[in-house]
Amino acid sequence: MAAQIQPKPQTRTPVLLNKIEASQDVVNTAVIIPKEDGVISSGDTPHLYMLQTFSYFISFLFLDSCSCMSFNPETRRLSMGMENGTISEFILSEDYNKMTPAQTYQAHQGRVTVVLFVLEMEWVLSTGQDKNFTWHCSESGTQLGLYRTTAWVSGLQFDVETRHAFVGDYSGQVTILKLELDSCSLVTTFKGHTGNVTALCWDPVQRVLFSGSSDHSIIMWDIGGRKGTAIELQGHNEKVQGLCYAPHSRQLISCSSDGGIVIWNMDVTRQETPEWLDSDSCQKCEQPFFWNFKQMWDSKKIGLRQHHCRKCGQAVCGKCSAKRSTIPLMGFEFEVRVCDSCHESITDEDRAPTATFHDSKHSIVYMHYEPTTGWLLTSGADKVVKLWDMTPVVS
Repeated sequence: MAAQIQPKPQTRTPVLLNKIEASQDVVNTAVIIPKEDGVISSGDTPHLYMLQTFSYFISFLFLDSCSCMSFNPETRRLSMGMENGTISEFILSEDYNKMTPAQTYQAHQGRVTVVLFVLEMEWVLSTGQDKNFTWHCSESGTQLGLYRTTAWVSGLQFDVETRHAFVGDYSGQVTILKLELDSCSLVTTFKGHTGNVTALCWDPVQRVLFSGSSDHSIIMWDIGGRKGTAIELQGHNEKVQGLCYAPHSRQLISCSSDGGIVIWNMDVTRQETPEWLDSDSCQKCEQPFFWNFKQMWDSKKIGLRQHHCRKCGQAVCGKCSAKRSTIPLMGFEFEVRVCDSCHESITDEDRAPTATFHDSKHSIVYMHYEPTTGWLLTSGADKVVKLWDMTPVVS
């Protein structure tokens, strides 16, 4: 009797729930409305769209366009950062047909880049293209403090328990500030990206900060347990556009401008990438590199180009590092250069992937994740907003 061929099980993928094509512009900011089949979104024109059933939309006209927003479902407070530097807050009615003005803050001299409403503190945190980080009292509307950054800020997160603000800017630097009622102090700064910081995500339980960058990489900064540890995650071919974290499953979701959605398993013991070592000659075969004129002359050999093994960090020549391999536990989900001895030491178990890759089929410019529903919103350069059910892959 012939053996029966069983079909291979289908790989779990995000499920596309709906597409919203009502906007005439690229949606640059949006939030999912929890417990409602809809989103609140805004594009480059001075309109705010509140879609409830995906079959129709409610539009509100403003004097200026909204550049960023923060929605608190508990208080129904919508904080909108505007292109003119102000922050406008509204209380939304239960049917989303009315917006009652609550507060207006003269926060910045230029475009507001990030706004966060912190209910526990009654604070509104914001950053702008004027290189200022500010925080206001949401009850009185008064400014509580201001900090001048080195470059304009593109990422902002806040830890309620310790009152630490994490600020990522266009220089590639992340700054940690300790906020008080009317002042702040610089805790530390760290830089690991070669491009500008494009997104930040904070896990208050594990006390880990994730930063995404235009250099295509993500760095996990362990601020809590193993202080000072920085682990790279290399799984995108283009600029990282958004990060979010699912704490219940310890998975990181990242999106990039080429439409890639990557789900990272962070419930594994990861390894730091080694620092690249300096040497004037290959640390394997001892052949001189092309700038080492003395050894080239003494040995009568042509200098070679220098490379580095991504696993051990040693400086090696091309002949001694001709092989490639993935090293998922070091964050390298794509094949990278390794020296011959490291390649032999990497087992098939070591090559087991720790991330899954999915294609959103549009160039992502913005993303938002709602953990209570497991839904992910992606906004594309194609002026389309897509809503995904992530529960098949985030669980």
